[in-house]
Amino acid sequence: MHQPDALFSGLQPAAVWKHFATLCRIPRASKQEAALRDALLTWAGGRGVGAEIDPAGNLVIRKPATPGREHCPGVVLQAHLDMVCQKNSDSAHDFSSDPISADYREGWLVAEKTTLGADNGIGVALILAVLESDDIVHGPIEALLTVDEEAGMGGARGLASGVLQGSLMLNLDTEDWGEFYLGCAGGLDVNVARGALAEPLANDGEGWRLALSGLRGGHSGVDIHEGRGNAIKLLVRVLCSLEAAFPLRLAELRGGTARNALPREAEASFVLPSGVGDGLAAAVAELQETLRGEYCGVDDALRLELAPCAIDWLLPVTEQQVWLRSLHAAPHGVRRMSRQVPGVVETSNNLGMVDLGPAGGSCNFMVRSLLDSGSRALADEIMSLWALSGTSVEMDGFYPGWAPNPASALLKTCQAVYKREFSADSTVQVIHAGLECGIIGSKYPGLDIVSFGPTIRGAHAPGERVEIASVAKCWQLLGAILAELR
Repeated sequence: MHQPDALFSGLQPAAVWKHFATLCRIPRASKQEAALRDALLTWAGGRGVGAEIDPAGNLVIRKPATPGREHCPGVVLQAHLDMVCQKNSDSAHDFSSDPISADYREGWLVAEKTTLGADNGIGVALILAVLESDDIVHGPIEALLTVDEEAGMGGARGLASGVLQGSLMLNLDTEDWGEFYLGCAGGLDVNVARGALAEPLANDGEGWRLALSGLRGGHSGVDIHEGRGNAIKLLVRVLCSLEAAFPLRLAELRGGTARNALPREAEASFVLPSGVGDGLAAAVAELQETLRGEYCGVDDALRLELAPCAIDWLLPVTEQQVWLRSLHAAPHGVRRMSRQVPGVVETSNNLGMVDLGPAGGSCNFMVRSLLDSGSRALADEIMSLWALSGTSVEMDGFYPGWAPNPASALLKTCQAVYKREFSADSTVQVIHAGLECGIIGSKYPGLDIVSFGPTIRGAHAPGERVEIASVAKCWQLLGAILAELR
């Protein structure tokens, strides 16, 4: 693996990759973007362009129009500073201090054991390159670099209505080159919490740890339709099967590390009476083969690993029943495909995290829908399930979807420029993911918005990669669009 500057020095366009190298060098987990934001604020000051941090923590940088283009419409260039921080269990990477290490592989830039942060670092790098360029012709530009997108859209939701002056906005946070996005899902979180009184372990108990790993994971919206395994759901299924065959007492259950990432790994610890677990290993092996058969071609590396462990405290039996039954019954995945946009998921949810110990715990569901009513309806179902056991549950962080505007003048310009520059037709899409466009658009009615970006695969999971050639094409397209807007 290469350190950022050593690898990126040979990539083109250099104007873009040098900024992405900076982003890889400075940690930028959600809610921990201050170091990067301050560095960019200092950079903007050195360039002589106006920059400020708004009350929500977003960075706003303004660049005047090039001479003769002062009359052109103002354009907002928008991306988010934070990244999803996911790593494999065998990685020692510390997202609070370590730079992202990447490698070049057959035309792609890849981070093998961690997320790369191309989502949305490439978008940020493209914007910074525009701000720095003396060659691109453009009208007035406002760069809106938001914070906390991945953990709840906090920066966009906190954006005040009087900050932006532009009438057009280019969001650079989508992941398929050659496609312009004109709509996205909204969503919300359902947060579950429940306490318990831990019980001490009896003297005759044997402790076991069971880990499920090897899943692909991925983006909880973009990849949800592929039917990839959810480590939490699968491990709960395994525990329920074991519980039916053995007098199992649960101590801990943990899985997932981000609400918007499909859980790749989960583990549980439990106790069996001494001498009872003779057939445990065989039962686990059989369950592993069953799951591998079901997920053949999707998650071929799925594995269950059983090992003895020390346990002192247990979850009460009644609480064990509530958690295992509720998690087993809880929905996950695609609820409904769109009737208006063929081939696009309308409503889904992701059981993203669980953290359960002898004294109780919590779990999180991220619900998405192209219809605001759809996300609320599915969230209500989840809340009803947990209400049956008297569990504390709440909705949080609602953000609206971005309704398509087929009459968008900005879209027509983008399509025309794309065809001129690349001698090919682009496509128009709606994405089952949470872009900030819907939130920003609700605060700035009449703002004409289009989103595009390079080809990124595996976002929100280790192994995330970006196609290098598509970054160059994005740079060419962005400059050409800005020059065309008069």
